[in-house]
Amino acid sequence: MTSDLGSILGLQISEINAADTSEIVSVMALGLQGLFDKRPHLLEIELSLAKYPGLIDSLAGGGFAVLSTEIQNSVTSRRSMLRQIADLYLPKVRCNPFPLQYAITDGKRHPLRPTVAPGEVYRRYLPEQGLTLSFRTVDPDADLDVFHTWHNNPRVSAFWELAGSKDMHYEYLQKVTADAHMHPVFGCFDGEPFGYFEIYWAKEDRIAPYYDADDYDRGVHMLVGEERWRGPHRVVAWLPSLVHFMFLDDPRTRHVVAEPRADNAKMIGYMQQAGFCKPKEFDFPHKRAALMMLSREVFFDQFCV
Repeated sequence: MTSDLGSILGLQISEINAADTSEIVSVMALGLQGLFDKRPHLLEIELSLAKYPGLIDSLAGGGFAVLSTEIQNSVTSRRSMLRQIADLYLPKVRCNPFPLQYAITDGKRHPLRPTVAPGEVYRRYLPEQGLTLSFRTVDPDADLDVFHTWHNNPRVSAFWELAGSKDMHYEYLQKVTADAHMHPVFGCFDGEPFGYFEIYWAKEDRIAPYYDADDYDRGVHMLVGEERWRGPHRVVAWLPSLVHFMFLDDPRTRHVVAEPRADNAKMIGYMQQAGFCKPKEFDFPHKRAALMMLSREVFFDQFCV
C-alpha cells in the first residue's frame, strides 16, 4: 500500500513542515498503528516523503520505518516492526532494558528481575471487537472477590484446582505477587476484568528443566473467569495481545512458553492458531503437560495482528 503522509495525519504540507519533528513522528506512529489495526492483512505501507525530507532520518532511526530501496525519498513502515515499538502499547516503558545481573534462587541461576509495575501495563484498541483491551497488575486487596469467585467456578477449578475460601485465595495472591519471577495480571475489556493470567520468567520456573530455557523466556498460565467474555472470537483478541505484552515488556525475550494439560485440546488448539507450536509432551509430578512455544520472530512476522 502506498500513501502520502498528509493523508495519514490529516494535515497540510505547511503544517507538517512547521511542526516539531518529534511530535510529527509520534502522531504519525499512532496514525500508522490505526491503519494496521483496521486492515489486519496489511503488512506494510510505502510513504512518499519527498515533501518532508526532515522526517526520513527520524522515522528510520526510530524503527518506525526503513528506507525504501525502490522509490527515492520514501520509507516503508512494516507491521512487524511497528508492533515492536513499546511506547505505543505500554504506559510505563523502561528507558533501557533492566541491567543484566545474575542471581541464584532455589539453586537456579537466572538474571535478576525488575520489580513488577503496579496498575495498567498494556492497552490497545481492537477495531474488529469494538473494545479496548488492557492488562493490569493484580492487587490482592482490590481483586480478591473476583479472583475468589472465578476459582470456585467448577469449570475453572477443574483445571486450576484452586477452589477454596477467601482467606486461602488472599494468601495465594499475596504469595504470587511477592514472587520475583511472577507477574499476575487481570485482562480487561473496556475496563471490566475477564481473565486472570500468571506471567512468569521461565528460567527459574518449574518448566525450566523440561526444555532449553533462555534467560529471558516468558511463560504464562491462563484462565477466563467471566462467562460472557468466553468464546473463540474473544480468544483471538486477548491471546495475541497477551503474548504481545510479554515480548514488549523486555526486548530480550526470545520465546513465550506454556504448559497446559496435555488433554486440554481446546486451549492447545487456540494456542496453535496464535502461532504456538507443540514440540512435545512431558510429565510434571502433578500432570501430563504439553510444551507450547512461540518464538519472537514467528510472532511478529506472522501472528502479531
